[in-house]
Amino acid sequence: MNSYADDPRFPGPDPYAPLKDLPSFDLRSDDLDNGGTFAERHLGGNDVSPHLAWSGLPEGTKSIAVTCFDPDAPTAAGFWHWAVLNIPASVTELATGAGGETVEGVEGALSLVGDSGTRGYYGPQPPEGHGPHRYLFAVHAVDVEELDVPADASPTVLGFNLYFHSIGRAILWGWHENP
Repeated sequence: MNSYADDPRFPGPDPYAPLKDLPSFDLRSDDLDNGGTFAERHLGGNDVSPHLAWSGLPEGTKSIAVTCFDPDAPTAAGFWHWAVLNIPASVTELATGAGGETVEGVEGALSLVGDSGTRGYYGPQPPEGHGPHRYLFAVHAVDVEELDVPADASPTVLGFNLYFHSIGRAILWGWHENP
């Protein structure tokens, strides 16, 4: 099953449903099949971000933002696992493991502190027995070179800014469960 929003195993909402409908583009990963499960190295505790590559960005793209969100977390607000902004539009991929405190190989990119309290990628680690969780990797095509988001802002603040500046969005997702 490829659609993250139509899989009945997952209880959370489609977090992108209330946002404006944007054109998509190609997004793939050497590490994660769309709708597949995660390799051990990408899970919480190991926290190695998966490879992501994109192409076919809409005309007018001036920068990229990448987010990873778990809408199935046992909170009213989901759980942000990763948020990066101000990636130059000339960048077409993030290598496996690029999601540290700084984005490896991408000058000017800014990683925010996610809901884990750490800056950079925090792998899937749903509560034991809570059921399967989706992890939505969204690559956002942005119409400005730099979003005016402070380094101490939350991923939710980034999301608010992306609402006004995204001109395209592609989503690749995986899932994990701690039985």
